[in-house]
Amino acid sequence: MEPRLPELPEPPGPADGAHPPEGPYLTEGPHPPEGPYLAADEELAEALLALAVPFEEVNGLLAARTRLARDAGLRALFEETLRAQAAAVGTLGEPSGLDRDWPAGVADGADGTGLATLLLVALAPYARAHHRALGVPPEVTRSTLADLGRQLAVSRWRGRAGLGNPRWLTLHFRGELFQLGRLQFQRRRLTGADAAAARAAGIDEWSLQLHIPDHCGPLSPGACDRALDRARAFFPRHFPDERYRSACVFSWLLDPQLAHYLPEGSNIMRFQRRFAPLVRPDGPAAPEDTNPLRYVFGDLRRPLESLPRDTVVQRALVDHLRAGGHWYVRGGWIAL
Repeated sequence: MEPRLPELPEPPGPADGAHPPEGPYLTEGPHPPEGPYLAADEELAEALLALAVPFEEVNGLLAARTRLARDAGLRALFEETLRAQAAAVGTLGEPSGLDRDWPAGVADGADGTGLATLLLVALAPYARAHHRALGVPPEVTRSTLADLGRQLAVSRWRGRAGLGNPRWLTLHFRGELFQLGRLQFQRRRLTGADAAAARAAGIDEWSLQLHIPDHCGPLSPGACDRALDRARAFFPRHFPDERYRSACVFSWLLDPQLAHYLPEGSNIMRFQRRFAPLVRPDGPAAPEDTNPLRYVFGDLRRPLESLPRDTVVQRALVDHLRAGGHWYVRGGWIAL
């Protein structure tokens, strides 16, 4: 039986300590109608910093808001997407009424238009209201939504402007994913080959999916223990109708070939040994060499022979590929 989802809370208003919404989305009048809105300059700057958006991004995003206010066609597209995303807060899976890919005019592009970032900022009051309705602690809300700022910083480290994957962050803002210390946990039902692998392992298809955010410190055993302990307490408390008895992870960190290069006591190998394997029934996975390279080195435009080899992980990734090998994403699970 599918877990019952909580109802979408009312949009935040003055009773929640928020400013009255400006509406319908971008106007500046003193008595606007209720609805999702995008704050004006000073308030917008504060909202960006509250979501851990790096200081060097703020002026560009303020300029993007000005461009949006002046372009009626782009503004209509932005408002339509924001309306659909606001309605999807509190749901699981793909938001209804949205295509799988974001509309081209709303997604952040290489020119740093920043519209996807602004859309998520406008969605943040709805996300916070939903968390409050669930009784989620404020510190969990802050760390979860602050992934917006981290993703912007990571995108810049990887050599591009804007958000590389804005749809990923809708999971955070809809209440589908929560950051609990070092790890992130996504409420989801496995599908396709992943579900078949779960059934073969004797675990339920409803399983938390574990994600390992980069640039969040070492993946130490203690940090992982604390995150898993928090997950064991968090989900029964805030989602009592959803019975998650396991957590699954799909990552290059579980590639068994790493054991040929890394010390047995390294954080990665100790993380890997936590999980029983999930074997997909459709045969071996295709190589995903860019996955670990992007995670470790960032900018993939550099040739392989020019990548740094300063750490044991860097040397492992580069030497394996230069020897003609490949890296693979593998699945694993752990009981909760």
